[in-house]
Amino acid sequence: MTARLDRVTDLNTIDTRVFPVNSRRGRQCGRLKIADIAATDLAAEFGTPLYVVDEQSARDRARHVREALQREFARVGTHAKVYYAGKAFLCVEVAKWMAEEGLNIDVASGGELAVALAAGVNPASIGFHGNNKSDVEIARAIAAGVGTSVRDSEQEIERVAEAARAAGVRQSVRLRINSGVHAGAHAFLATAHEDQKFGLPLSRTVTLAERIAAHDSLRFLGLHCHIGSQIFSSDAFRESARRMIGLYAELAERLGSPVPELNLGGGFGIAYTPDQADEAPDMDQLAAELADIVALTCREAGIAVPTVAFEPGRSLIGQAGVTLDTVGTTKMVQLAESDAGAGDPEDLGFAERLYVSVDGGMSDNARPALYGADYHVRLANRSSDATSQLVRVVGKHCESGDIVVQRDVLPADVAPGDMLAVAATGAYCYSLSSNYNYVPRPAVVAVRDGAARVIVRGETEADLLARSV
Repeated sequence: MTARLDRVTDLNTIDTRVFPVNSRRGRQCGRLKIADIAATDLAAEFGTPLYVVDEQSARDRARHVREALQREFARVGTHAKVYYAGKAFLCVEVAKWMAEEGLNIDVASGGELAVALAAGVNPASIGFHGNNKSDVEIARAIAAGVGTSVRDSEQEIERVAEAARAAGVRQSVRLRINSGVHAGAHAFLATAHEDQKFGLPLSRTVTLAERIAAHDSLRFLGLHCHIGSQIFSSDAFRESARRMIGLYAELAERLGSPVPELNLGGGFGIAYTPDQADEAPDMDQLAAELADIVALTCREAGIAVPTVAFEPGRSLIGQAGVTLDTVGTTKMVQLAESDAGAGDPEDLGFAERLYVSVDGGMSDNARPALYGADYHVRLANRSSDATSQLVRVVGKHCESGDIVVQRDVLPADVAPGDMLAVAATGAYCYSLSSNYNYVPRPAVVAVRDGAARVIVRGETEADLLARSV
């Protein structure tokens, strides 16, 4: 962050490495435009806070990732499947976009399954995750014809086998395994780490695969491993692939046939702030590296390259989203010596911090409060020639941790009535939203080619009161 604050030269720049690629600042009034629609016009029609999703950006990104992975894995003689993670952000319209762009859909609950089915997604292209699927959810998924069901515990094997037998079908299943490799916000660890809620021990793989194969109502599709989130390089995948593929030769011998698929998860990272932009992975390069890793590892293990599946996560939808908020109050505070000095070096150079309170907050973006996530903010209703000011954007909730943007710089003349745009809020914002303090969830609006439409209706206080009995 220090580098970002030091590098800021134009507070009016809309960095399309963080904002949707179809974003720009208007020449005359300096208003932010997304897909040729002014943020002020969106706010006038739909109100704030407001989630805005650039449909074309989302579609282009999804298609690019799918094509890159399929191209590179075709180069090494196999096929790649790409799953859109419903948990990042799911509604009927977005599920349609992803299906139309050739992606499979990954769901983790009965509710997410219902959304995908309502969107007309082919059930065969749906993967069903979750560490505690209920019998009802399992039965619904099997009855719907979901393509794959990921087994996350030993008990689930028997439950799914029984449900599939009762339905008279043979259900394809994957076995989720902890490879002991972890990546993302922290350095990956190449040692066993099983103290978590997801997955099964690597040491149990062969035994459990044999148990699955023993059921006539189950088809063992292969292994699944998810090593983390916000992953910026292929290094951890290299070790995870080595460990997982190392089992495939033994599994083929024990089961009497090759294992058809390997799901290496994903969790590819995005840039939330301009200073992360240089670190965010180039998808073409990452896809080529992943294909080479899998091909080499299979060659060393003496097996054919299986079909490989990936779950790119937030990287498909995160950058396509922007949240618009209206400033209500501002408050200047003096930075304490510990803040302005060695105790908080990211604030060096500023003696004061301006608290900018907006009409949204942790109810529409819980990630800063949950994970200390960092975001980037810009004025959306105008440009400004004012000097830079260190700011902290905060919400309206009765909670000191209600922070939207921990630290960034805005023009010093930011004031009540201004509109702010927070970048890269397409993933894990709406899906983690709440009604804390009885604040209604905002609408989600899709923009494309100069037109806007609601894809998720915003809540009203009447909606919230209607649930009280």
